[in-house]
Amino acid sequence: MLTAEQLLDKINKLRKDYSDDPEDETYQALHHTMLFMSYKVGLLKEYLQEAAERERASRPE
Repeated sequence: MLTAEQLLDKINKLRKDYSDDPEDETYQALHHTMLFMSYKVGLLKEYLQEAAERERASRPE
């Protein structure tokens, strides 16, 4: 699973791919998602940790 920092980096790279048209809905979605996630990075890290735990728990042994 990606870390919060890796996830933000991937989203930022995608956002830059669409940055030539700031009015584009895809750019706006990626831009605001990246900003929100970077402002709430603590919550993002918590979510990713919980998601990783759920994933591990759901794997058959």
